[in-house]
Amino acid sequence: MRYLYNLFLIGLTLFSYESIKAQIIDQEEFNQLEAKVIEWRRDFHQHPELGNREYKTAEKIAKHLRKLGIEVQTGVAHTGVVGLLKGGKPGAVVALRADIDALPVTERNDLPFKSIVKTQFLGEDTGVMHACGHDTHTAILIGVAEVLAAHKDQIKGSVKFIFQPAEEGPPPGEEGGALLMVKEGVLENPKVDAIFGLHINSETPVGVVRYKTGGLLASAQRFVIKVNGKQTHGSQPWSGVDPIYISAQIIDGLQSLVSRESNLLKEAAVISVGKIKSGLRFNIIPESAEIIGTIRTLDYDMRDLIEKRMNEMVPAIAEAFGGRAEIEITEMTDITYNDADLAAQMLPTLNTALGADNVQLTKATTEAEDFSYFVREVPGFFFFLGGMTPGNTTPYPHHTPDFKIDESGMIYGVKVLTQLSIDYLNAKS
Repeated sequence: MRYLYNLFLIGLTLFSYESIKAQIIDQEEFNQLEAKVIEWRRDFHQHPELGNREYKTAEKIAKHLRKLGIEVQTGVAHTGVVGLLKGGKPGAVVALRADIDALPVTERNDLPFKSIVKTQFLGEDTGVMHACGHDTHTAILIGVAEVLAAHKDQIKGSVKFIFQPAEEGPPPGEEGGALLMVKEGVLENPKVDAIFGLHINSETPVGVVRYKTGGLLASAQRFVIKVNGKQTHGSQPWSGVDPIYISAQIIDGLQSLVSRESNLLKEAAVISVGKIKSGLRFNIIPESAEIIGTIRTLDYDMRDLIEKRMNEMVPAIAEAFGGRAEIEITEMTDITYNDADLAAQMLPTLNTALGADNVQLTKATTEAEDFSYFVREVPGFFFFLGGMTPGNTTPYPHHTPDFKIDESGMIYGVKVLTQLSIDYLNAKS
């Protein structure tokens, strides 16, 4: 019975796509739009803004959506923009999301539209760069809005465009991102039935989409460990308690939670330390140390186990060496989980839009995405979009000063999100 149900969904989706292709969307529309999408992307790239500070970015998005006749709400989760396109026929509500924030990274590219923006981040001078591709996501979603707005009379239902700030995390002491958008009701009024999102990928060839049902991206937790010892002269360590040495033992012990206590046949897990702060002089053993890092998990039971064991292990190790330590673990994002039924329903759309050979299963990744908070509330489907020039053997990773995207990949994102929206709404009508 399940097999027959899936065949029915596939047949319905394929029928919907073929009728829409004939009646609404012409490939020439995408071809004509591509240059505009690239132009928008370059503008956003050249003028990046950090999370919760995307003022100019939001202003440009809102202005363009209003020109298209789309209802616009601004100031959502500080600087977010939400557009609502009401179709000419009744139906369901589908949401599309793009993140709009940049990173505190100094760009090293030689692009004519490279960012030269400078700022301070956590007290440090830095450049600002779209080093993760959010500029492409923003331009792609504006492109989708333009295509769908031109055919709104034939759309069954409504499309909600969510331009989300602070995906990389809000500044310390502030709320932000997808979680705050959900709190402020972005998935309500009208209530969203399903949500789609994409992330361009510098290591996936242009024209290719990669996806996975279930857990696709890991949850991310931030941990802060404060270690207290006893200060003394560096020449007499026996007269004090060395918090740096204790920190080294704690870091070593934490790795055993992955290598010896986590069932890695089930899913991957990562514990990484990103910052250690302690001491002032070479010949003084300091009073205290601070360890800051991240936990990445793709399974809720594994996440609970690691958190429990860290809370047990950290103070115990410090005590064993005569010191004291406390740990605080904060959730940054949840697991990004692709609804299996929704993915099965929409797979024919991807295959038709790109060709089945270009729609590829992928493994889960320990990177994180706060799109997870949207799919925790409604069924969602998130996938990776190719942004690497085919044949490139040395692509630059995301979050690096040399990060680059092949702009010819963006129009595929416009096409796929457009067709996912139409096919989903037709299937629900």
